[in-house]
Amino acid sequence: MEKSPDAFRTISEVADELDLPQHVLRFWETRFQQIKPMKRGGGRRYYRPEDVDLLKGIRHLLYDHGYTIKGVQKLLKANGNKFVAAIASGDLATVEALAASSHEEPAPPKVGIADEDQIVGRAKAPPSRRFFSFGGGGDDADISIGKASVSKEDRALLQEALYDLLECKRLLDQVR
Repeated sequence: MEKSPDAFRTISEVADELDLPQHVLRFWETRFQQIKPMKRGGGRRYYRPEDVDLLKGIRHLLYDHGYTIKGVQKLLKANGNKFVAAIASGDLATVEALAASSHEEPAPPKVGIADEDQIVGRAKAPPSRRFFSFGGGGDDADISIGKASVSKEDRALLQEALYDLLECKRLLDQVR
């Protein structure tokens, strides 16, 4: 039996719909103050349709556009929940209207191109090559590892990953 589009969803239903583990949704609640599922007895979470739309937008920006959590937080702060939800649905007219209403000058938002700290890199690598471009030795290569070289862009990706791992280690150390 299918639920109504307006029905509340459990965390497992939302996780299945977004193809994410449940712990990721719980983690996002700690990073995005806009995600506020209703909690019932025993801590059970129930997500409103607006919450699910917002989560779809966050997932789309993080996984498909390569934004960092900090970058999505900035987008949410600058443009609001409806803007991020509209990005996931592909509603370009709504995205432009919301962006124009949230700024003094009506400039379209830069969803694909953003500040350096908002985009980590290409979210989806072409199937013909790996995520990090070892071996090609492009024009901007600056580090050599044997016969392979690491471009400045890949070096920045590695530094970002290292920072994230160190932050995870710090959080784990606090828990212990």
